[in-house]
Amino acid sequence: MKVVLDTNIYLSGLIFPNSKPSLVLDLAKEGKFEIYCSDFIIVEIERIFIAKFGYGQNTTDKIILEILKFVKVIQPDKKVDVIKSNADDNHILECAMSAQADYLVTGDKKHILPLKKFGTTKIVNASDFLEKLDLPEV
Repeated sequence: MKVVLDTNIYLSGLIFPNSKPSLVLDLAKEGKFEIYCSDFIIVEIERIFIAKFGYGQNTTDKIILEILKFVKVIQPDKKVDVIKSNADDNHILECAMSAQADYLVTGDKKHILPLKKFGTTKIVNASDFLEKLDLPEV
């Protein structure tokens, strides 16, 4: 299964260790599904950790290196202009389209989640994605 995670899933998963996004990241690290990412997403994660959360460059670099261990970085080859009110969100859709992702997991209730689907990619929040995995209880 191919999955693209929105920036907010990485951020929430890394900042809140017992959250649903954190579980999604843990399962990705375990290889339960393939995670696709773009340079835009990596740069946005870095920018937000530094600007919004006050992380230092060294700490942020370590976080990015950890992420790069379990994601496949792709270069989206097509541009989209679906989300007019927040153009940066189109980069997330471009990544999902280029990866031919089965799922795009996001916490963006304003711009991305309302789409519900983009091409063949289902757009869900972390909680719904975990339900769809139908994992055995631990």
